[in-house]
Amino acid sequence: MRIVFMGTPEFAVASLDILVKNGYNVVAVVTVPDKPAGRGQLIQQSAVKKYAIEKGLPVLQPEKLKDEHFINQLKTLNADLQIVVAFKMLPEIVWNMPPLGTYNLHASLLPKYRGAAPINWAIINGETESGVTSFKLKHEIDTGNILLQEKVAISSKTTAGELHDQLMNLGAQVVLKTVQVIESGNYELKPQDDTLSIHAPKIFKDTCKINWQQSVDTIYNHIRGLSPYPAAYTEFKDKNNQLVSVKLFVVEKQISHVSESTGTVSSDGKSYLRVACNNGYIFIKELQLAGKKRISIEEFLRGFKVEDTFSFL
Repeated sequence: MRIVFMGTPEFAVASLDILVKNGYNVVAVVTVPDKPAGRGQLIQQSAVKKYAIEKGLPVLQPEKLKDEHFINQLKTLNADLQIVVAFKMLPEIVWNMPPLGTYNLHASLLPKYRGAAPINWAIINGETESGVTSFKLKHEIDTGNILLQEKVAISSKTTAGELHDQLMNLGAQVVLKTVQVIESGNYELKPQDDTLSIHAPKIFKDTCKINWQQSVDTIYNHIRGLSPYPAAYTEFKDKNNQLVSVKLFVVEKQISHVSESTGTVSSDGKSYLRVACNNGYIFIKELQLAGKKRISIEEFLRGFKVEDTFSFL
């Protein structure tokens, strides 16, 4: 079978790697163009491109997926099957090209969490399980008929980063099984039940700001659902009345009666920093001040004196 693989971030590399290691004929890899990133705006290659070059696989990097030159390149590859993991939305001329179809790996239990950020939203919404789904692409995003699905449990302490790594490795196994099943010709596709659909939209900066008036559980899930990236954040005014942003990575929760107003910060100055919510406290364990590195709360308190009137906005 001639396979074209499409993907961009580290999450996709595991799936490409398992196909290569199992001897599948990956005739080309499609990924995003190189682009400047970071403070120095140095040109960066995608994780998938770096892996493909290392393995000697041909790489295509179209600026536009409807570009005539790219479409002709795809056609000449004569792929039987296309596998897509964490890539762009494909036009029909691309996903409808191979005779065996184009299959996508999505990091959720479809039809739940269709969209750009399924891992984050599953935790933000307090789900107790997630998983991965392979499905055949069609017009509407993340709605195609399901081939395979595998579940994982989400504990009350799981962060988005931890779930990402779990699903990355599980997803690679499901991609391998998907290709094996298609190769056998003995499989059945199951339609999704649209009535069970949950949307997982892209995460923006506004999504990341903590609302201290919410319940302890809601805030706790919000923080771990965005940890370590892009990270939930809060703000306070320093002694010069300047607004300071703080990212929170690791927290614990305590449900209890609260007498302080929401957002009020208290500390023993050595080992804990807690924030009042409407039905308890959030205890901060790891944080990062704007422009500084991520540190433990003990390190933070050694260099930062908590004022009596200090509160998060």
